[in-house]
Amino acid sequence: MTALCAEFLSFLIYLSAEQNLSLRTIQNYHDDLMGNLVRGDQKGFFQYLMLKEIKNLEQIDRFILRGYMAFLMEQTVVKPSIARKLSAIRAYFRYLSREHKLSRLPIAVSRGHGRRLADFSLKLDRRLPVILSGDEINRLMASPDLAKTTGRRDRAILELFYASGIRVSELVSLNLAAIDLESRQLRVTGKGSKERLVFIGQPAARAIDAYLNLARPLLRSHGNSAALFLNADGSRLSTRWVQQVIQDNAARAGIRKHVHPHLLRHSFATHMLDGGADLRVVQELLGHESLQSTQIYTQVSRSQSRKIYLASHPLATQNDDDH
Repeated sequence: MTALCAEFLSFLIYLSAEQNLSLRTIQNYHDDLMGNLVRGDQKGFFQYLMLKEIKNLEQIDRFILRGYMAFLMEQTVVKPSIARKLSAIRAYFRYLSREHKLSRLPIAVSRGHGRRLADFSLKLDRRLPVILSGDEINRLMASPDLAKTTGRRDRAILELFYASGIRVSELVSLNLAAIDLESRQLRVTGKGSKERLVFIGQPAARAIDAYLNLARPLLRSHGNSAALFLNADGSRLSTRWVQQVIQDNAARAGIRKHVHPHLLRHSFATHMLDGGADLRVVQELLGHESLQSTQIYTQVSRSQSRKIYLASHPLATQNDDDH
């Protein structure tokens, strides 16, 4: 496999140093290309090439790529995962092209140069995001036990997620200096180390203020962290820990949906649009580079509006036979 991935380490360094990608994203690139040897079947691109006895990247053509896609489907890999693997391959070839590491690219990766690797992307079934209803949001916010130190923290986390629509990676990286409760705004570092300003309402501000005054000092006694949200030992919370906190509180609130941080982000965006917010404002608050990424929530908003109409209007479901 050495000849296949001779430049792989420099590619990972490039993703970190020049693209400013997170460690988790870089790990995904590693697993998609090199494969994950710790668990599961070998589904990495380089592993497939070794299986087919391909010893050089310049041997790769569109038939090998199609074969790899078919192989992944046979392994019951879901379409979004296949699309991510193809994206990783595209990024790797683009890097090799930029660095002049190959005398001939196995397949063109940019527009205007014949058949593009993008031609091999999958058409995914774009499902509308699931969101929480207003009642479910209220039950979720009321679920933490405020008599406990961790309950105050959990309430502040839940309120902040729904009030701002930030990502879980953005929440766990927040420091005390990033938040201004007086103006009810905070500075968030998003994807690609890009900063943006987001806002919160009074309920979130009150919950965070209560956490800072009544709970965080007790957690901080075990450590000396600049992080906004702390674990019981005074250290910064991990994304996995936050995900578990949300799931536990959702179960306590009796919510049957699979509740996770991104579900609160979906709910934030959809409820903002339902309330009359401009699409581009929501795009900016979410930190989306492309407006297309935000437009999915307009479909959710229309879908919710139709459900409400059908459930509420007295003639909405009346049959023609009734006339």
